[in-house]
Amino acid sequence: MSEQMSVFLSTESAPAHWGEKAILSFSEQGATIHLGQGNEQEVVQRAARKLDSQGIASVSLQGAGWDLETVWVFHQGYRNPKKNNALILPELVDAAQAELEARIKATEFTRDIINKPAEEVAPRQLATMAAEFIKSVAPEGSVKVRIVKDKDLLDEGWEGIYAVGRGSERTSAMLQLDYNPTGDENAPVWACLVGKGITFDSGGYSIKPSNFMTAMKADMGGSGTITGGFALAIMRGLNKRVKLILCCAENMISGRALKLGDIITYKNGKTVEIMNTDAEGRLVLADGLIYASEHKPELIIDCATLTGAAKNALGNDYHALMSFDESLSQQALSVAREEKEGLWSLPLASCHRDMLPSSFADLSNISSGDYAPGASTAAAFLSYFVEDYHKGWLHFDCAATYRKSATDMWAAGATGVGVRTLAGLLIQQANQ
Repeated sequence: MSEQMSVFLSTESAPAHWGEKAILSFSEQGATIHLGQGNEQEVVQRAARKLDSQGIASVSLQGAGWDLETVWVFHQGYRNPKKNNALILPELVDAAQAELEARIKATEFTRDIINKPAEEVAPRQLATMAAEFIKSVAPEGSVKVRIVKDKDLLDEGWEGIYAVGRGSERTSAMLQLDYNPTGDENAPVWACLVGKGITFDSGGYSIKPSNFMTAMKADMGGSGTITGGFALAIMRGLNKRVKLILCCAENMISGRALKLGDIITYKNGKTVEIMNTDAEGRLVLADGLIYASEHKPELIIDCATLTGAAKNALGNDYHALMSFDESLSQQALSVAREEKEGLWSLPLASCHRDMLPSSFADLSNISSGDYAPGASTAAAFLSYFVEDYHKGWLHFDCAATYRKSATDMWAAGATGVGVRTLAGLLIQQANQ
C-alpha cells in the first residue's frame, strides 16, 4: 500500500476473520468501512476515530457511497487536536460541497479556538479572533466591530465582566459585533447571540481542585460555539441583522479578585451578592443579556459552559436547553434532530427564580437549599437580565463542548457540537 490509505464504504459484512461485528477491514486496496453494524453515520465516525487512533496519518476517501453526511462524520471522527493527519475528501455535487466546506470551516474555528491554551487566547484575543472570523465569512462591509475593554467596561456599566476579570493581569473585554447585511443602517436588530467567554477559570477564591481545572481553557466554549454557529448561518445565507456579544474575562486569584460577599450592581439595577466565585459565567453573561435586551430583538440565544449540573445530567453527548418559551424550545429540539446533534431540554420554571435569595442584595449568584437544581437555577439567574424572558429567549448550557479524553467517536478536546443546531435554528427563524 502507498503511504496514503484509501478508505471505502461497503454495505456487506467484513470477512469472517475480522470478527462478526467488525466495522473495519483492511486489504491491499486500503481500508473498508462496513455499514451494517448499526447507525451508518455512527459507524463511519467510529471507524474514522479508529483509523486516527491507530496512527493512520493520511487518508483518502474513495469509491461509491460517500455523500455529504458520511463525509462529514468521517471528518468529525478523524480530526484530532494535534492536527497531525491529512484527509483527502471526495468532491461532492454543488450545494452539498458548499455545505460541507461551510461546516468544516465553522467547526474548525470552534474546535481550534477552544483547544488553544489559555495563554494564547486571553479575553481580548478571544474577542478579536471571533470578530475576525465572522468578518472573513460575511459579505464585505456587513460587519462592524466594537470591543469594550478594561476600565471602559466600568464607564459603560458592564460591572459583571469587569468584576469577574479584575483578579487577572489580562484585561477583560466585551465584543459587540454588528452584522447587518440589509444595507439599511436603521434596520432593527433581529437577533442577539451572547457567549460566555471565560478564557480560563481557576474558580477564583472558591478555587477548583486541580482535576477540575485541567479543562478550564475550554470555559470559553460557549463563545466558541455560538461564534461558529453564527458563522455557519452566515455561510448558509442569513440575511437579517444580528448582534454577536461575547463576554470575555479570565477568572483568577489575586489581591484584586472578586471576593465572597462582594456585591455587583448591574446596569439594569439588579444587585447580586457573590456567594461562590466559581459561579462566574452567569455574572458575565448578565451584562451580555442586558446589552442584548437593550436592542429589543425578536430572538436572544446565549451559549455557555455554565454548570457541572448540566454535565452530570447529560454527560458529554448533549447540550442542555432551557427556556420559558415552549414553542421556541420545541423548534430548537427539532432542528437539533435534523442537524443530528445532541440537545436535551432541562426544566426551567418560575419556582427556580425564587431559589436565589440573598440577605444583602436582590439575588445570590448561587442557589440555596438541599438538592438545588444547579442548571435550572443558573438559567433562572440569567432570566433576571432578559427584559422579556418569557418569549424569544433560549439558554444553552453547553455540556457537549469539550471532552477531557477520547472516546470511540471523538478525539480528546473540543467537538464543535451545537454549531449546526445554532445555524439551523437561525436560518429557520429568519425564514419564518
